[in-house]
Amino acid sequence: MLGAGCLRRALRFCSSAPFPRHKPKAKLSVRDALGAQSTSGERVQVQGWIRSVRSQKEVLFLHVNDGSSLESLQVVADSSFDSRELGFGSSVEVQGQLVKSPSKRQNVELKAEKIEVIGKCDAKAFPIKYKERPTLEYIRQYPHLRCRTNVLGSILRVRSEATAAIHSFFRDNGFVNIHTPVITSNDCEGAGELFQVESSSKIKEPEENFFNVPAFLTVSGQLHLEVMSGAFTQVFTFGPTFRAENSQSRRHLAEFYMVEAEISFVESLQDLIQVMEELFKATTIMVLSNCPEDVELCHKFIAPGQKIRTYAKKQLFNVAAVDLLVPGVGELFGGSLREERYHFLEDRLARSGLREVYQWYLDLRRFGSVPHGGFGMGFERYLQCILGVDNIKDVIPFPRFTHSCLL
Repeated sequence: MLGAGCLRRALRFCSSAPFPRHKPKAKLSVRDALGAQSTSGERVQVQGWIRSVRSQKEVLFLHVNDGSSLESLQVVADSSFDSRELGFGSSVEVQGQLVKSPSKRQNVELKAEKIEVIGKCDAKAFPIKYKERPTLEYIRQYPHLRCRTNVLGSILRVRSEATAAIHSFFRDNGFVNIHTPVITSNDCEGAGELFQVESSSKIKEPEENFFNVPAFLTVSGQLHLEVMSGAFTQVFTFGPTFRAENSQSRRHLAEFYMVEAEISFVESLQDLIQVMEELFKATTIMVLSNCPEDVELCHKFIAPGQKIRTYAKKQLFNVAAVDLLVPGVGELFGGSLREERYHFLEDRLARSGLREVYQWYLDLRRFGSVPHGGFGMGFERYLQCILGVDNIKDVIPFPRFTHSCLL
């Protein structure tokens, strides 16, 4: 095994790429090309897909997009290029000079010297017409193609940015990221709506059990975070969770992502509410800062006049709990202070016949227990909230719900 010093030295000197004899063309994303500060004719290379083609006299105008931004890069080519191959949806590699554009619609354009068609696209057979602005319901039937539309591209860029913002918030506030298991023997929610995990060999040998105990896809990482909160004062997890709900409503998915956190030495529900509020604000501010055009597109064409409205609902049962509810979306956050009284938990588990199964949970209260609490935020519902998307199936790349598991 390499020590830290040896590893740093090895990374500094190792490289599989040979030293170039000549200065290569700069390979830019569309986003970087559009934001270029210098437009003195630098030779660059851009790769992407053609969004539109138009011919004017002896000049071709292509709009090329690579998914890095909502806006496409205008490519200007002369009539020597074969326009028959340069159709909507075709993937291309363009080399040329990045120059200042005379048009007021964009700052720069790419003056093409070479255009290579990587993959042709039959625009007539392509089921999604770029200029028709299809509905979200229509493109939902093409999960393998809908990411090529402007609206899904914007939603997925916002999703990516929100993911990074959430991780940044927790890192900047001293939380430790815990990878909680997808396969578990616990039913955290207690609702019974679980996907059971079995190996394919069980079909042949039904008495065999791979894990020796029933195993399920997780519905929450809360219990595993509670374990970790006995060693780390602040932990979080961000990953997929699963519910076997027989519902095709606009609010439900069988697979969705949850942001969950657990904080030790917390005795006030207000402390949890403050972290929930700060997470929501910090994430949204970063999304609005880095994806303004994408958010604007969603508000303009999906939910015009959308306003974010929330309200909190406090509950007091055995422990203090709080829900953050969003009109049209439902529960966005749910949090509570955890029950820490050993004898109370022991009695409840014994009456439910779960004393032996959850002995490990009681042990957490026996060995150095502290007051703690936590919360969870539905990530897809968060995206619905800030973008105004009505159906939860439209804010996840590949939605899974009852009677539907496409791809």
